[in-house]
Amino acid sequence: LTAAWCITCLVNEHATLDTAAVRQAFAEHRIVALKGDWTRQDPEITAWLQKFGRSGVPLYLLYDRSGTANVLPQILTRSEVLDA
Repeated sequence: LTAAWCITCLVNEHATLDTAAVRQAFAEHRIVALKGDWTRQDPEITAWLQKFGRSGVPLYLLYDRSGTANVLPQILTRSEVLDA
């Protein structure tokens, strides 16, 4: 979950999520990335944030094959994403 005004979100996207290595890993493992935009503080996204103990963005979730959500750190590195 992200927002247009979230500097951490923008840095994570540029430095980690939108890199060739991460895009390639997602493709190889058939991972589909979904993005929720909290720019206008949508109530449904607020509920997701609260469900995972967050009061704001960013929130990165990686679901395993069983459907369990794994919460990734707010500040992402390529290695953290690739190892998750």
